[in-house]
This record gives sequence, C-alpha cells and structure tokens, in this order.
Amino acid sequence: MKRRTALLGSLAAAAAASTTARAQTPVDLQLVLAVDVSRSIDEVEAELQRRGYIEALTNERIIDAILSGENKRIAVCYTEWAGTHYQVVVLDWAVIDSPSAARRFADKLAEAPRQSQSWTAVGAALAHAGQRFDNSGFVSKRRVIDVSGDGRTNDGPPAELVRDRLVEQGIVVNGLPVMMNRTNFGRPPDLTLDKYYEENVIGGPGSFMIVADNFDHFGRAVRTKLVREISGVDVRGRPVPA
Repeated sequence: MKRRTALLGSLAAAAAASTTARAQTPVDLQLVLAVDVSRSIDEVEAELQRRGYIEALTNERIIDAILSGENKRIAVCYTEWAGTHYQVVVLDWAVIDSPSAARRFADKLAEAPRQSQSWTAVGAALAHAGQRFDNSGFVSKRRVIDVSGDGRTNDGPPAELVRDRLVEQGIVVNGLPVMMNRTNFGRPPDLTLDKYYEENVIGGPGSFMIVADNFDHFGRAVRTKLVREISGVDVRGRPVPA
C-alpha cells in the first residue's frame, strides 16, 4: 500500500512538473486564428479560405519569420466561428518551430471537418479566441488574435466592447475583412466592411488589418498578414510595440 501511494505521489509530482514546465515554455508569439464559417461563405469560398491558411502556414516566408524570432518558435491555435452558438477549436495549441512542424499542423487542418453555421457573431468570436490564452501553456511577449470574416456582427455582443476588454488584457486584435461585391441573402453588398473592422474589431498596440478583395485573393492576404504578425514588424519596418 505504501509503495502504491508513493508511486501515485511520484506520478502526480511528475505530472505537476510537466505542467509547470509547459507553462513556462517561451514562444515569440501566441496566435489565435479565428475564422468565419457563417453561411454567407459558400462551399467554394470556404475551401479557398481553408486552403489559404494551409498554404500560408507552410510558406517559406512564414517559416523564415518564425525562425528569425528570439525563441525561433510560435504557438498557434485555429478556431472557427459563426453565431454565438458556434465557436469551435478546430486545432488546439501547437508549437511551430520548423518546416516539418508547420506541415504537420497544416495537414491536420486539411483533414479537419468543416461546417457552415448561421449568423455572424464577431464579438463572441473574439471572446472565445481570448479565452484560448487562459490555459495555453505558453508565455510570450505578444498575444494576438487574427480574426477574418466577410460580415459584421448581427448576433451576440458588440465586437467593439469585447475588443476593448481584450486590449485591456494586453491582447492585440488584427483583422482580415473579405470584401464581397455581391448580395448576401438578398441584402446589398457590404462595401464598408473594412471600415467596420477598422473601427470596431482591430485594437491594441500595433494592430492592423489586411483587406482581401474577395476569396480568390484571400491566400495572398493571409500570407502578408502572417508575416507581419509573426515578425513583429510593421509595413514601415518598425518593431510592433510589445
């Protein structure tokens, strides 16, 4: 009995040590990718969107940006969202520190099932993404939410209220609005979505957005955005504030 108790104690201590070690693992960036899967995005566009992230994460420029950091690694979490009822972690936190690690993450993303859901809850998406940092198991100078979508909030809390709370916690929110010059369920195209993201979604030191004219250009916009987020350098070559 004593030996069993001692063994259980040793296992518990080892587990605690492992958890502590992981909690102290430094990375250059903790990045949550929050991706819109509302029904305004059709199947072809959803495929272009998913492929854009898959190809970007394994792009040579992205890998170079990761390996140029102080710790030469980042931690990434991939979520998808629609209305307040649908906020899902597709791929939980993973370290990307090499081309092979990036490929493993991209392959898992390619295999993950994809759903389409009603409504657009940008605020709920930001709140869900912000919670991912609570038990990520990593520490970093920068914590960033990268939210992409083709519409503004029509369900749940106002995006700007959630954004402001996240910024108070030291989290930066960047945006990738997709401008679609077509009707959406009978409604006219939203030609000022970029303005909405600028005023109501992005926030924090060095926050920015990259606009995609449509889903055909989504992959290029994602690559540009990730290089800037990972390298921590703005378009003028200046360091982004930590």
